[in-house]
Amino acid sequence: QVQLVESGGGLVQAGGSLRLSCAASGRTSSTYGMGWFRQAPGKEREFVARINWTGGGTAYADSVNGRFTVSRDNAKNAVYLQTNSLKPEDTAVYYCAASRKNYPAARPDDYDYWGQGTQVTVSS
Repeated sequence: QVQLVESGGGLVQAGGSLRLSCAASGRTSSTYGMGWFRQAPGKEREFVARINWTGGGTAYADSVNGRFTVSRDNAKNAVYLQTNSLKPEDTAVYYCAASRKNYPAARPDDYDYWGQGTQVTVSS
């Protein structure tokens, strides 16, 4: 079992930045690919970014590519999502997820563990 706890969300003006963190605990000695998803009210959960075990393999949704950066620190059992140039359409609950696959696909069912989410609100 892996427990994931997100933090770092908040209210920010358009053009601003936030750094989201995901702390992992439990059976973290296993190799997990990690992902970030988001879900806005009335919409389905959508893929944002993912990173493989070593941190050398990343992927992003087209909507955030060039603005968001995913990274990880395995010594701290942590994953981060740096969000820059935020737009009102980035407003959502952001979720951290862990997959037993090293290169998980960009869909929720490829992930095995989920955090509770952190709210990001971008005002115009």
